[in-house]
Amino acid sequence: MSAEFLQLSLVPLLVGTLACIACALPGNFLVLRRQSLIGDAVSHVVLPGIVAAFLVTGTVAATAMLVGAAAAAVVAVVLIEFVRRVGRIEPGAAMGVIFTTMFAAGVLMIEQSDTSGVHLDVEHALYGNLESLVWFAAEDWGSLFDPVALADLPPQLARLAVVTVAMVAFTVVTWKELVLSTFDAGFAESVGARPTLTGFLLVVAVAVAAVAAFDAVGSIIVIAMFICPPAAARLMTDRLLPQIAWSIGFAAASGIAGYVLAGYGPLWLGFDASVSAAGMIATVAGLLLAVACLVGPRRRGSGRSGATA
Repeated sequence: MSAEFLQLSLVPLLVGTLACIACALPGNFLVLRRQSLIGDAVSHVVLPGIVAAFLVTGTVAATAMLVGAAAAAVVAVVLIEFVRRVGRIEPGAAMGVIFTTMFAAGVLMIEQSDTSGVHLDVEHALYGNLESLVWFAAEDWGSLFDPVALADLPPQLARLAVVTVAMVAFTVVTWKELVLSTFDAGFAESVGARPTLTGFLLVVAVAVAAVAAFDAVGSIIVIAMFICPPAAARLMTDRLLPQIAWSIGFAAASGIAGYVLAGYGPLWLGFDASVSAAGMIATVAGLLLAVACLVGPRRRGSGRSGATA
């Protein structure tokens, strides 16, 4: 039983949970800034970058995919700002135009490209491949300390572990600037905190988290992770540090409970097959948000003006 769990469930469970946490951390500041749509936009616009990387390199190597996705995210940020300034429209409309256009372009590129020999299709882009992250080299719990067995771990695990640590480091290092620019951009600029640069770095952090999670959980599911855990946490407290702690807890609970319910929930209800793990993780995150909306102590007046550092 332990060998089966290690081989089939441990890695996707960890990857799903890390993806949730990595996205939830910067998502807290998106929610407080009322810019949650940025996470939606970035998680969509990476698709054409990934397809372009495949067309250029002819492979689905992780490095090429990440570079292509990161480049697409940067292009999207520039285009959103360009449309916002030139068209003089509000940021949400600019993001909506750019992310839908770029995502549609990515879908068309997939359909018109020769991807028959690789695992690169619309379904993969939307839902990821969490269930395929198996670790057949694991024989028992001692494999966790066996260098040979560890070398056979799916690369998504190490990638998301590094990105999660990077999100924590980014939050800690830029904490003062993030707090000042989030709650009072005018004051932040007056004391030299450079809120514009901080906002750009936050978008870059969002892009990094989205790109790292994209291959495992897909673009659609990443959206829920940027919004649901932080939004639920915001309904539990009006102080920033506790909010971040709550969001990490909600994100971890979504990842763990979602994966378990995806594999065993249908069986408990008498069905023969499991359901999408990534889809169930997002569903659990949404349910946690719904519960927080009903019972959260701060469910009234949860806008940015009511929050404190």
